[in-house]
Amino acid sequence: MATTAADVLVQTLIDWDVTHVFGMPGDGINGIVEALRKKQDKIKFIQIRHEEAAAFMACGYAKFTGKLGVCLATSGPGGIHLLNGLYDAKLDGQPVLAITGLPYHDLINTQTQQDVDLDKLFEDVTVYNARIMGPAHVRTTAELACRTALAYRGVSHLTMPVDMQSMPVSRAERSKRNVPGHAGNLMAEGAHIATEKELNAAADILNAGQKVAILAGRGAINARDEVIEVAERLNAPIVKPLLGKGVVPDDHPQTTGGVGLLGTTPSQDALESCDTLFIIGSAFPYIEYYPKPGTARCVQIELDPQRIGLRFPVDAALVGDSATILRRLLPRLNQKQDRSFLETAQSGMKRWRKLLEERGTRTDMPMKPQVVAHELNKLLSDRAIITTDSGTVTTWIARHVDMRGDMKFSCSGTLASMGCGLPYANAAALAYPNRQVIAFVGDGGLSMLMGELATTVKYGLDVKIVVIKNNSLGQIKWEQMVFLGNPEYGCELQPIDFTAVARGFGFASFTIEDPADCGNILRDALSTSGPVLVEAIVDPHEPPMPPRVTLEQATNFAQALVSGTPNASKIALTVASDTVRELV
Repeated sequence: MATTAADVLVQTLIDWDVTHVFGMPGDGINGIVEALRKKQDKIKFIQIRHEEAAAFMACGYAKFTGKLGVCLATSGPGGIHLLNGLYDAKLDGQPVLAITGLPYHDLINTQTQQDVDLDKLFEDVTVYNARIMGPAHVRTTAELACRTALAYRGVSHLTMPVDMQSMPVSRAERSKRNVPGHAGNLMAEGAHIATEKELNAAADILNAGQKVAILAGRGAINARDEVIEVAERLNAPIVKPLLGKGVVPDDHPQTTGGVGLLGTTPSQDALESCDTLFIIGSAFPYIEYYPKPGTARCVQIELDPQRIGLRFPVDAALVGDSATILRRLLPRLNQKQDRSFLETAQSGMKRWRKLLEERGTRTDMPMKPQVVAHELNKLLSDRAIITTDSGTVTTWIARHVDMRGDMKFSCSGTLASMGCGLPYANAAALAYPNRQVIAFVGDGGLSMLMGELATTVKYGLDVKIVVIKNNSLGQIKWEQMVFLGNPEYGCELQPIDFTAVARGFGFASFTIEDPADCGNILRDALSTSGPVLVEAIVDPHEPPMPPRVTLEQATNFAQALVSGTPNASKIALTVASDTVRELV
C-alpha cells in the first residue's frame, strides 16, 4: 500500500514492468530512494559512480532489451550530469525515463542550494517533461511519462521537490476535476498501416530499378528474415549503418557490411552506383555517403514520419514497422534475374575480406589495433553482446568483428559520445546475466567514466573489457590531419596503467603487447570468470583509413605532416606501408 508520493511513483514504475533503476542517492531524492528500498524485491536500484553513466546505462538497457530504461539523479548537479546520456537516447531513438529531485517546494527559485530548474533544462532532450506538484499528481504524470517514452521512442523526465516525495498520500489535495483512478498503464502500439496505393508505388519503383541497394539501419534489427528475403528478391546488396550492424549476419552473401568512414569499399561503391536506394529503418546521418541527389530513386520505410526524406529525397514512403511492411511488400516484388550489380558487390567483398584478413594478422611491432579486434572476433560466442566507444576503436570493431547468430551490438550512434562503452556493457550484463558481454573501448573513452569499473565489481557483472591503449585521442588526431590539414594538437594522453587500475577495482587483468600472444591472452581472459580487463598496447600511428581516400583528404594529410605534426615521419611510414599492402 502506497503511503507517500514517492511510493506511488515507484509502484507505477513496477506496474510498467520496470525492473532496474540506475542512479546515485542524494539528498534531493531521499524520498524516492526510500521508496525504492521498500520495493527492492520487485525493482532493483543499481548504484553507479557518475550520473552520466546512469543515463548511458538506461539508454543501453533500452537498446538491448527494447524495454523502458530508467535513471535517477538528485537535484542540481546530479540531474545536470544525466544530460549527455539522455541526448544519446534521444538521438538514437531509445525509450528512457529520467527522474530527478528538486529543492523544497517553497524554496524553488530563491537561489537556495542546488536550485536548478531541471524541467526547464531538460526541455530540449525530452518528449515528455513534467514537474510533479504533489501526491495527487504523481500517478497521472508517471503513467504519461512511461507511455510517451515508449510510444515516441524518446526521453521522458519527471522532477519532484524533495519534500513532496515524502508527503503522505493521505494528505493529497485532489482538485475537484481530478477523478481518482482515471489514469491507466495499458500500452497500445500505433498501427501505422501503409495503404495499398503506397505499397504499390514503392513496389513499382523497386521492380523498375536495375541496381537496387538496401540501406538497413537500427529500425530493421527485428526484421532480419524479411530484409534478407527482399534483398534476395531484388538481388540487392545490404549496406549497414553502424547501428544496423546486427540486422543481418556479416557473413551473409547479400551484405557488404558497414558504410561511412568506418565502412567498406564495396558498400560505398554500391551506394555511389545504384539507381534505386531502399532505406529500411535508418537515418544514417552522414549524407555525403548517400548517392548524389538525382542519381537514384528512393523508397523509405520509417516508423517516425518525421524522418521520411530526412537524408535523401524520397519517391515513395512507407510509415510503420519494418518487418510488418516488408511482409506486405514482398508479394508485390518481382524476382530480378540480373545479378550483375550484386555480384560486383560480392566480388568487392571478397577483396575487402582478404584485405581485412591481412590487416588483422599483422605481426608488426608495436602491435596493430586491428589484430586485437581480429583475434577477439574468433572467440566471440554467437550470443555475445558487444559494446564499443566512439573513436578509432569504433572502426576496428565495425570492420573486424562479424555479427552472427543472435549477437547484439551497440554504441553511441548519432551522438557519437565517448564514455558510453562500459556503462552500456554493465547494463547488458544486468539484463542478460548468462550471455558473453564485451566492452571494446579506447583509453580515452574508458578514462572518462573509469569509476564505473566499481559498478561492474559491486554487482559481480561478468563483463570483459578490452581497452585499446594508444595514449591518444586517435579519432580527433586523424580528423585534424585528414579533414582539416592541421597538425595534430592536444590529442596525446597521459599514459595510464589500466591493468594496475583494474586490479585496484577488483578486476582480473591482462596485458597484450606482442601480436603473437594476442589470441592466447584473449582466450585466457574470456575464460576467466567475473570482471576482466585486457589492456592492449597498440601502435599510436595506425590510422583508421576511410574506405576510399579522396584527393582532398590526401592533400590535407600531406599538409598536416609538413606543418608540424609530431612524429610525422613515423606516421608517414605507417600510412605508406598500409597503402602499399592495400594495393598489392
